[in-house]
Amino acid sequence: MIHTVKPGETLTQISRDYRKPLSEIIAANPTINPNVIYIGQPIMIPGFPPPDTIPFQIDVSVNNRRLRLLKNGVLQKQYPIAVGRMLSGTPVGQFIIINKAPNPGGPFGTMWMSLSKEHYGIHGTNDPSSIGKAVSKGCIRMHNRDVEELSRIVPIGTSVSIHP
Repeated sequence: MIHTVKPGETLTQISRDYRKPLSEIIAANPTINPNVIYIGQPIMIPGFPPPDTIPFQIDVSVNNRRLRLLKNGVLQKQYPIAVGRMLSGTPVGQFIIINKAPNPGGPFGTMWMSLSKEHYGIHGTNDPSSIGKAVSKGCIRMHNRDVEELSRIVPIGTSVSIHP
């Protein structure tokens, strides 16, 4: 998987976002100078499949509070979601699902899927009445049955596009 460096990113933050040791990223990019990276630079992230080998994509509209599952660009299903509140908004950008954890408990409901942005994910809830609202700390919150269904369909490495 190739990550394109965005403004303000460091190699250390990229390694944290993808939950990969810095040494693995440096080893996968032998020509990189770990002290000098630049905007637009491609960085190989080891251990994830190439995005073009995964037929699924997730499209999240923060303003519409809707998550859409696409397969080869064709809408398969649409789910209602909760998003981040004003002071802790849901991050906008291109991410991938990097891991899944069933039964994380508490406010995360019955399933957690980490995004390639540290501290953010798509997860269930212990408060179903929150779905449709801007109430989370930035994560994408779904009904438990919906996030369980989604996690059974999409593999690790699935792209997630989050936009207003």
